[in-house]
Amino acid sequence: MVFWNFVCAMHIKKTRLLTPGPTPVYPKALQAMLGADMHHRTQDFKNVFLAVLADLKLVMATANDVLVLVASGTGAMEASVTNCFSAGDRAIVCTAGKFGERWVEMTRSYGLDAIVLEAPYGKAVRPEALEQALAANLDVKGVFVQASETSTGAVHDVRAMGEAVRKTQAIFVVDAITGLGTMPLDIDSWSLDIVIGGSQKAFMVPPGLAFLSISPKAWAAMETATLPRYYFNLKREKKYAANGESAWTASTALMLALNEALQYIKSIGMPKLIANAEQLARATREGCHALGLELFSPENPSASVTAVKAPDGLDSGVIVKEFRQRFGSIIANGQGEMKGRIFRIAHLGYFDVADLFAVIAELELILYANGVPVKLGAGVAAVQRVYAEIAITKKELANV
Repeated sequence: MVFWNFVCAMHIKKTRLLTPGPTPVYPKALQAMLGADMHHRTQDFKNVFLAVLADLKLVMATANDVLVLVASGTGAMEASVTNCFSAGDRAIVCTAGKFGERWVEMTRSYGLDAIVLEAPYGKAVRPEALEQALAANLDVKGVFVQASETSTGAVHDVRAMGEAVRKTQAIFVVDAITGLGTMPLDIDSWSLDIVIGGSQKAFMVPPGLAFLSISPKAWAAMETATLPRYYFNLKREKKYAANGESAWTASTALMLALNEALQYIKSIGMPKLIANAEQLARATREGCHALGLELFSPENPSASVTAVKAPDGLDSGVIVKEFRQRFGSIIANGQGEMKGRIFRIAHLGYFDVADLFAVIAELELILYANGVPVKLGAGVAAVQRVYAEIAITKKELANV
């Protein structure tokens, strides 16, 4: 108790956002938002709009059309359903967590005949299962999946899934809201017909913008789709986007922020942004192992977020609460049936290794204060070893 009272005596706490969305905002993007007092139908803003669309295509590495919507990522998910399908269309929905369940709810809400391929939380739907379902249901019009299921910290093999869907009439719709910028996604070569992203994830700006790439195969599906749509009318958005405008009132502040963040992403390079997430995720996993903790999704772990099982007898909500109260750090609890069982630490966007040193040190102290037998410094040392292996050269080591 003497130790923990000492920790409580530290009076200044910086807020650190360590959730899988929203994520820390790139400072220059935040500054760019101050210029938002411009009209969205002026040429100045049209230039920004066109630049954002071009840069999104560049960083997503696709020749497909890319559109931006004023919405959270769920708005783009809904748009993919309403614009490409008709009531009664058969679709395969792959679900392995809370966000996969959102696809199930959404497709059924619009009257699609959803065949659900379900994997237990912490696992992923196998591409072989999808291939078998497609062979048994030749009339399937669409397949829906999460690239990265952030509720469990698992990823799907969208490359193999895309290969299976490519051979059919179905379009492949991928929620990559936390996948973009944290895992390789070769949109065109892997036949990912619709790929959905969101502003508040690896793109380092506040929530409120969704974007999606749309393949020719997906545009063709829209020609016969009859579900109602109004605000999320992708054909209308495409027409306006050609002139540097949105169909409805644009979010000038968020578009300015995204424009600035995209310059930063281009300067790094998308492969390095992905590598940053992958390296931080690897270091987090090794840090947790060094503290005797178990991963929730050890077989197919995501680089966007690491889901960790709480130690026996300790509710994960206590860990989340103490991160916030003791250190000002905001991490995520489990969702649904996983609440109280796991906690989640994100690695996407504007997040570096120094942030991770702090997070793992905080975790050690929280576990120690709650009676979990940990050796202080063991987790941090594991993170340091990963950093040393990746970033410290032999020349530097020779000078130590």
